[in-house]
Amino acid sequence: MDAKNPLAGKPTDKIDRAELEQAFSLFTEASRQLVESYQELEQQVGSLTQELAVANGALRQQFEEKAALSNRLETLLAALPGGVVELDGDDIVLTSNPAAVNIFGRELIGLNWCDAIERGLLPTAVANEWTLEGGDGQEQRVSIVTSRLPTGERILLIHDVSESWRLRKQLEQHKRLAAMGEMAAGLAHQLRTPLATALLYTANLAKPQLGENERVKFGQKSLTRLRHLETLIQNMLQFVRGQQAELEQVDWVQVAEDALQTVQPQDVDQSRHWEVVLPDGEAMVEANRKELTGALINLLENALQATAAGDEIRLELAREAGQWRMSIRDQGCGMPESVRERLFEPFFTTRKEGTGLGLAIVRNLVTAYGGTIDVVSSPGEGANFTILLPAAD
Repeated sequence: MDAKNPLAGKPTDKIDRAELEQAFSLFTEASRQLVESYQELEQQVGSLTQELAVANGALRQQFEEKAALSNRLETLLAALPGGVVELDGDDIVLTSNPAAVNIFGRELIGLNWCDAIERGLLPTAVANEWTLEGGDGQEQRVSIVTSRLPTGERILLIHDVSESWRLRKQLEQHKRLAAMGEMAAGLAHQLRTPLATALLYTANLAKPQLGENERVKFGQKSLTRLRHLETLIQNMLQFVRGQQAELEQVDWVQVAEDALQTVQPQDVDQSRHWEVVLPDGEAMVEANRKELTGALINLLENALQATAAGDEIRLELAREAGQWRMSIRDQGCGMPESVRERLFEPFFTTRKEGTGLGLAIVRNLVTAYGGTIDVVSSPGEGANFTILLPAAD
């Protein structure tokens, strides 16, 4: 045996055949496994293909539904009578419908809303309403309501309320004219009594035997009655005309202080307890300073006349959401429900020397400023007048 050849003397042909059969058997098994794996993979591919086809069908259906919804929304947006404007975080107009373009008379997409549009809008006494100069030079009034999206964008809903605003003005004028017809009888009585008294005093001045002291006394009484007539006529004219003075930003704190300086000295013996609660800063409202001061003086004088020595008169001004609330409360005699219901009617008064127009004028002014006035009262429990005006800031 050759020591250098380990296979020398072995049956190499038999070993090679056995190894070959083993290798062939392994190859056959591997081929079978590959065929089975391929078949399994082929089944999975088929199943995935079917699932993908179903998913594609669902996605296609959703896309078609969303496309139809988008087309419908675009159609509705274009058909809306009100304007719709979409702003991004930098106030650039992203979308605007035809109604918004018609309201402002130009294309809005791409414009900066604050610079191009908002600067031309003038605030009014009504919240969310603005004055816009129309293309024909006529005053146009628009209502703008803002909604902010979670992404920081804003949606503006814009309505042209010019026609309804003109109709409101006409309706207010018609109501005042109708009220004038209803108050004609009361006005005749109101004018007749002081006029007859003034005529009587004036007739006495013509008596030759009248002394100088009596002549002066009758002259003063006649002048007092005539001044009462003048006040009555001025109040009536103010009620009929309504609020016509130009509006401005007014600090209600200063108005309250001016009204108190006028009324408190009328409490000659300082027998009432005055409690005043005003905010430290400004309380800006859109109003006319002179008219608002007169309205507040009217309410304070009513409180003064309804109270007696030792009673409290409280004036309080406080912020309430987007409004300023003025409360004037007294501990006076109060009023029954029958009086309270008619309190703001023209020429209705419970005082002998009253004109019955003071509170009617106050209500007209407060309404013209976009606010409300209300009263709570019961006999023996005083009265509480509350005025709400939109905050100008």
